[in-house]
Amino acid sequence: MKHISLVCACLLSLFLYSCENTSELAVASEEYSYLALGDSYTIGESVDSTMRWPVQLADSLSQRGFPVSPPKIIATTGWTSDELMQGIIKANIQDTFDLVSLLIGVNNQYRGYDTAQYRFEFQELLYRSIEFAGGVTGQVFVVSIPDYGVTPFGQTKDPEKIARELDIYNDMARKMCTARGIAFYNITDISRKADENAELVASDDLHPSGKMYTQWVAHILAEVQAQLP
Repeated sequence: MKHISLVCACLLSLFLYSCENTSELAVASEEYSYLALGDSYTIGESVDSTMRWPVQLADSLSQRGFPVSPPKIIATTGWTSDELMQGIIKANIQDTFDLVSLLIGVNNQYRGYDTAQYRFEFQELLYRSIEFAGGVTGQVFVVSIPDYGVTPFGQTKDPEKIARELDIYNDMARKMCTARGIAFYNITDISRKADENAELVASDDLHPSGKMYTQWVAHILAEVQAQLP
């Protein structure tokens, strides 16, 4: 009888140990989900898909011990804020995400749209971003619009006007984010380094290179990590 009791106790211990290990394994295998909303900068026009900044961000977080699944990206080159909203509606996303990023507005400026339109549509995009984050404002962040006026393409336009107008767009976005407690990361100053370093511009002479995106990620990485639930 004592022998049977001892065997039962051993089996129970093994069972509990197995459950604990299985639970730890499940936790370790869980990945954070990430939704990136934007335009050509988010989709990584003219760079390899592995060098897109949302992909680099997810990889960098994973390397730091915060596993992030490959980001879901809703972005298309040339999109304005209203076109991004239409893209979101068309995507019909039902899931929520642990992290949501938004970078939009350069094409509004390029097409000469009224800033009032951007203000209204950007505000709507912030609301949608919060919804995608399950209502958690702290899991949403906005990246500023880079200054394409310093690129070879931008230099053929009016770089001073481009810089001035993009500063206005970014200031509007920053203020709206601050009012709602949403993180706003300024990478515009980094983008202006392309004026002195051709390696920071992609082969199309307009968009950032993978190296530029790496600098963006290095700049925001620690703060984004702190936003993870």
